[in-house]
Order: sequence, then C-alpha cells, then structure tokens
Amino acid sequence: MYLVGAGPGDPGCLTLRGRECLSRADLVVYDYLANPDLLRFAPPAAERVFAGKHGAGPHLLEQDQINALLISAARAGRTVVRLKGGDPFVFGRGGEEVEALAAAGQRFEIVPGVTSALAVPAYAGIPVTHRDWVSGLTVLTGHEAPGKRTSRVQWQHVATAGNTIVLLMGVTQLRANLGALLEAGLDPETPAAAIRWGSTPRQRVVRGTAATLAAAVEAGRLRPPVTVVVGEVVRLRDPMLWFERRPLFGRRVVVTRTREQAGVLSAALLEAGAEVIECPAIRLVDPPSWAPVDAAIAQLGTYDWLVLTSVNGVERFFARLDASGRDVRALHRARIAAIGPETARALARRHLRADLVPDEFRAEGLLASLGSEDVRGKRFLLPRAAGARAILPDRLRAAGATVDEVVTYAATVPDESVAKLRAALDGGPIDLLTFTSSSTVTSFLALLERAAPHDGRERIASARVACIGPITAATATEGGLRVDVLPDQYTVPALVAAIVASSGGARPHEEVG
Repeated sequence: MYLVGAGPGDPGCLTLRGRECLSRADLVVYDYLANPDLLRFAPPAAERVFAGKHGAGPHLLEQDQINALLISAARAGRTVVRLKGGDPFVFGRGGEEVEALAAAGQRFEIVPGVTSALAVPAYAGIPVTHRDWVSGLTVLTGHEAPGKRTSRVQWQHVATAGNTIVLLMGVTQLRANLGALLEAGLDPETPAAAIRWGSTPRQRVVRGTAATLAAAVEAGRLRPPVTVVVGEVVRLRDPMLWFERRPLFGRRVVVTRTREQAGVLSAALLEAGAEVIECPAIRLVDPPSWAPVDAAIAQLGTYDWLVLTSVNGVERFFARLDASGRDVRALHRARIAAIGPETARALARRHLRADLVPDEFRAEGLLASLGSEDVRGKRFLLPRAAGARAILPDRLRAAGATVDEVVTYAATVPDESVAKLRAALDGGPIDLLTFTSSSTVTSFLALLERAAPHDGRERIASARVACIGPITAATATEGGLRVDVLPDQYTVPALVAAIVASSGGARPHEEVG
C-alpha cells in the first residue's frame, strides 16, 4: 500500500517515486484534489476508485469506508496506491489512514508530495519566505475537524510572530479566520491573497488585505479549493508573476486527436498555459480484414515505392509487418515516400530514412515531387486509413503506375468522448477547437450532435477553430465551422506556434479588494 502525494494540481509536480508507484498499481483510490490526469501513469487494467473527498461537498466514500477499502485490497494481495492531493501528511488525513493500516498489520510506504502550502503561492508568484521580508512560515488548516469544542490554533501567537501565514481549506471559514487574526493583533493592512485551483490553468487570484480579503473573495465567488496567503511577501506577486503570463493562460482548448497521439499537442498547449480538454473524436481500429495487407507484405519486394501518409500509417503498417514474422529487409529495392516531417520522423524511429519528403505536406505535394519521374509501370503500395482521399492513387494510376491501396486502420467515434464533451461544454465557454485531420473534424461534429443535440452548434459558436492544414480546414469549412488558425507548415509545432501567435496573450483573472 503506497500513500502517494499527488502534488498541488499540476501533473508535473508528481514525484518520480509517485509515478513509479502508480505504474505498479492494481488499484488507485484518488481524491477530488488529485489531478485525474495522473491516472494515465497507472496500468490500463488497474482499477480506479474516486473517493470524492471534498470539504465543500458530499463524500462518495467516508473516511471509514476508505480505510476499509484500503485494508481489504491490501489483504487480497493487490498493489494499492492511495493518491491524495498535495502531501498526504499536510492536512490530508494521511495519518489516519496509516494508523488504520498499521492497526490492521498491513505494510505501507509513505511517498511525500509537493504540498499546496508551498507550491500554490509559488505558481501565483508569491514566495512564502524571503530574506528581506520574512524568515518564518506558519501553515494552518482553515477548517478544523468538526466536533472540536475549542480551536487549537493559538491565534495571538500566529498573528504576532511576523511569519507568512498560509491557510489551507479555509475559504468557507475565511471571514472568521481573518477576524481571529485581526482580533489577535494582526495589522489590518497586511497584504493577503486567495488562490483558487493553484498551479492549474484554472488558477485565479484575488488580492486584498487582511481586513478586505474576505469581502473580496465573497464578491468574486471563489469556491474551494482555495489557498490563502497572508503576509508582506504578497507584495512580491507583480514582479514574480510567471505562470499567468503564459500566452494561452485562461483559455480552454479542446484537443480532438486520438488518445494515443494527443500527448504531444496537449503538452505543448499546456506549456503555453492553456486548460487542455482532451476529447478524442476518433479511435483507431483494425480494418475488417488484414488479408489485403498481409498479401501486400508477402510480395513487398516487388514494389518500387512504399508511400506512407501519416504517423498512424507508419505505426500500423510496420506493426503488421512485425506480426508477419518479417522485418524491413523485406522492402528490398523499394523507395519510401513520407508525407510530412512527422511521418518521416516516425520512419526514422524505425531506422528508416525516407527517400522523398515533399515540401507540401499533402498528396498534391507528393505528386508534384514525383512530377519529373516516369512512374509508368512502377508499383506503389499505399497503406493508409479507410476513406482516405482518392487523389493520390487516382493520379498515379492515370500516369501509368500500378497502385495497391491497403487499409491498415479505420476511425470510429469513441462513445466515452460524448460524456467528456458534454462535461467540457458544461464547464464554461470553449475558447479554441483544434483539428489535426479531416476525420477528427467529421467525427467531432458527430460527437457534438450526440453530446448536445439541441444547442451544440450554439455552444461552440464563439470558439475559434485551428486546423493543421488546408485539407482539414476545407473539411471544417464544409462542416459549417469558421477556420481562424492555419499554420504555414502542417505540423503540430507549427500549429501550436500559430495558435500562440494569434491568441493575443494571456487572459489573467485577478480582483483586488
């Protein structure tokens, strides 16, 4: 049983040991404040249980039930990860869970996490200590356990110690807690800040003083999770602001790529500060029959050209080649054409160098690059997706080539993405939709019809649309979408650069009381 601190919200704050433990898990029990994105580090077959603990709302599992679940799973010989927001021993009730495990005779390991008491202020540009301002730190729970007859907090000592004060889980009791500090002698003009969803793209900061912050938080309708910082170091926020200055900060961006391919695009958008909503519009599935592909592989040495049009085409074709018991030596004399640098890089990962990569990353570019070559009598093999554009094989055949098209994968609409898209629409306005292929456009529109059959188009009307290339853009336009972003080069890095260049900069949210 591993008790793992999930950090403050940014998945990048998970420790290496925490990720290692997740990779071994048979069962992951996670809380409201543990970023669900961290679950991708657990094996696909691992069971995931949402405990739902949240100070401002009902619990799906009460603490006794969580303890019982952990103990029973451990007794059954399962590897269990208890994933808790921040650090499990900093107001995370981790001590209670470990006590229960110890009493039951179960082995456990504590994996500390990055506590929100330190990380959240840092993401807001507030150092909790500074040699020129303050030399101490006091961390308090803003919401003590129910049933206590009297508070254990010595407010008079906290108020007069001169330390930075960090209140965790304190938004619902903020007025009372700040009132206690003021009554105990804290200067009413002491700078203060409340930070909601710190370290995530949803981060929002409200500033004021010890006397005004509670009213500012109420006016701003901040709800948990909120971290409150009180002290002179809050004055340093403006020069130390960094997270909210990322160019896409404050923007909600939908990524429609397949789950397997979304990572590169999502990571780049996250790095630019966006709130990324992964909603795969397509799932890649095997063709109805592998017989045509297997037949082509059996005569691979007879082809003059192998043409690969996408990363998926590379991965699917060579996976089938591997499954046949053969390897790249079966290509013999065939030259390889790759449409786009990403496709070429996918080949390079298999130690194959493309003989031809056209400057224009689409079928027309390949045809132009082959323009000076006599293709009459040449044999071309095109392993690609079902329903791919016919322009390439049609023109090659018209020029006298023999072309064998084989389907290595097809795209379907994932059922689970319907709920994801519905939740994304309910979560607030979508700022940007991203599309990296025509199939993602078509499938997304079908997905939208299922997720919001009555008003889906209206709910994305204000969203800007970014397409990786002109073919994708044409499909989006035909589908009734207005394309706002189109990069000069048809690659993911170029798409992200074009999105950033057209964004107009960060969209910070701050209120000063």
